[in-house]
Formats: sequence, C-alpha cells, structure tokens
Amino acid sequence: MTEPKIIPWWRPDRFARRRPYLAARQAMTKAVRDYFAAEGFAEVETPVLQVSPGLEVHLKAFGTTIEDPDGAKRPLYLHTSPEFAMKKLLVAGEPRIFQLARTFRNGERAATHHPEFTMLEWYRAGEGIEALWRDCEGLLRVALGAVPGRSRLGFDGREADPLPPFERLSVAEAFERYAGIDLFATMPDPHAPDAALLARAASSIGIACQSNDDWEDIFFRIFLAKIEPKLGIGIPTILYGYPASMAALARLKPGDPRVAERFELYVAGLELANGFGELTDAAEQRRRFMRDMDKKQALYGVRYPIDEDFLAALEHGMPEASGIALGFDRLVMLASGAPMIDDVLWAPVA
Repeated sequence: MTEPKIIPWWRPDRFARRRPYLAARQAMTKAVRDYFAAEGFAEVETPVLQVSPGLEVHLKAFGTTIEDPDGAKRPLYLHTSPEFAMKKLLVAGEPRIFQLARTFRNGERAATHHPEFTMLEWYRAGEGIEALWRDCEGLLRVALGAVPGRSRLGFDGREADPLPPFERLSVAEAFERYAGIDLFATMPDPHAPDAALLARAASSIGIACQSNDDWEDIFFRIFLAKIEPKLGIGIPTILYGYPASMAALARLKPGDPRVAERFELYVAGLELANGFGELTDAAEQRRRFMRDMDKKQALYGVRYPIDEDFLAALEHGMPEASGIALGFDRLVMLASGAPMIDDVLWAPVA
C-alpha cells in the first residue's frame, strides 16, 4: 500500500516526538489560569458562532448557515477573535475577564499559522495599556517558568529572555532605527498619510513598491523587510504608537492624534500579541468598520456584516478599557522550543 503524503498525526512514532511540547502546553495553561486568578479575573466563554466574524481587512473567515426553529436560515461565521462578545461583557459590568478561545481564520497554514488555534484574550476595565504591558511581562515569565529546563523563549534560532524589563519602542522610533525613515514626515495628515512620500523613502533603502500600493502596503513592505526581524531579539519588545490610520479598534492617543493606543508584542522576531486602548465611540467604530469593509470588498470581492448588537453595546456605554489578544499556541512554541505550530496542538487540522 502506498504511504500517504501526509503522515497522520496520530501515528504513535510521530505523536511521541510531540509529547514534550504538549506537556509544556498543559503546564503553561495552568500557569496562565493561575496568573489571571491571582489578578482577580473571571474566565469567560463566548460563542464561536457570530453574526460578524471580525472585520480586519485581510482576515478571511469560515462561514456557515444556521437554521432557526421556524425554518428560516441565516448566515453565521466562526469568529476570528472573541473581541466583540467579550466587550459586550464589559458593558454588562464585568471588570476583568480573560478567555482561552478557539479561534478560526481561513487561508492560514504555515509554521506559525493554523486555521484553528487558541487565542488568549483579556480585558481590564478602567485601566490603560500600561497595565497590559505589565501583564505581558508577568505572563511570559510564568509561562516559561512552567517548562522545566527552559531559560529562554526562542524560535528559528533566535532567543529572548523575559526576565529583564521588556524593551518599549515606538513605531516611529523603530522606522528611524532600523530603516532610517522619518515615518511622521510621510503623514502630514495623520488620517490620510501620503503614499508617494513613503514610496520615495522605501526606494531610497532598496525596497521596490508597486504603482497601486497605498501607504499601508508600503508601510508593511518596509516593516517586514527591515524592522520585524529585529524585534524581540535578546529581550521581548513592546512596539507601541501605531499610526492613526492603522488604529483598528483602538482609540487615538490623547494629545497626539498622529498615533493610536495600539501596540504589539514581539518575541524572537515573532509577533505574539496585539493590544489596544479600546475605542468606545460607537459612531467612530461604525465609520472604521465601513471603511475597512469597503477596502475588503475592493481587494477580495467580499464583505462581512457589522455586528449591530456590538455597536448598540458601545452606544449603551462601554467603560474605558484596555484589551489584548495573544497567540497562545505561539507562546507554547516559544517556551517549549517547538519548531512549528502543529507540534503544540493536540490534534492538528488535517
């Protein structure tokens, strides 16, 4: 009989290689839950089936159809993040919540991507993003401490020590340090940055752009080539102060409309988490959703529905809050030394 091209993950010889990584996952799951319990958080569960899967431009969702008892059918989606439902819980009055959520994104399969994965997401009502930065430091330390014999987080030959204070670097500083580009000079209007100015800066450091690239496209060409590989090497990096045009669900920084209260956590050159000082203005959130769905329609010929119940919750009154989503499987990889995400999943998608 011909051997299949993909060896089944359940083969005992193949599964045995993954046992140390899965043991690390078990220990880290307990350590994470213990951390949040000590911080006074409630662990919550929200449905993966949602009216709107999440409205990031470049994410693709899995859709399905639900049949109601009266026979009526309507579309639902597997969420790409539990964000909308968790923020409704903030409106309901829960002050500190976290979730280890099964999350789904179509078209993603690589060493660090999987179509079904675990998102660790948490929110602090009445607290700013600095509290999340402290959480990131605490969580990475307890996660690594749960894995015997490991003293560094690492991936693809690069390492980071989570014990010292994390590096805190603004996006503008990163562009200046690693690409020699004054990012703010390319965005005279913070909400409509100038693609031509950034394209010229990219060309000056040898990065070619396409004629139809917008400012954000060029931003990521530079970022992926010159900046991301340098982040989180030696110690983890908190990259903060994203341009206002890339705010997503974050509010703008008070006193500096050029940037949003958005940050990302990088470890050993790998993006691990994305956090916000949360936007609570329902009208502004609707405007951003519409803008992003217009762009998704133009790029991919598809748009997802807006969760009107989420906007109604914002209108009712969401408290000032900060929130963050962290790729838990990636954290297990970093702490256990696993070379790919499938190695830290009990049963990978075939």
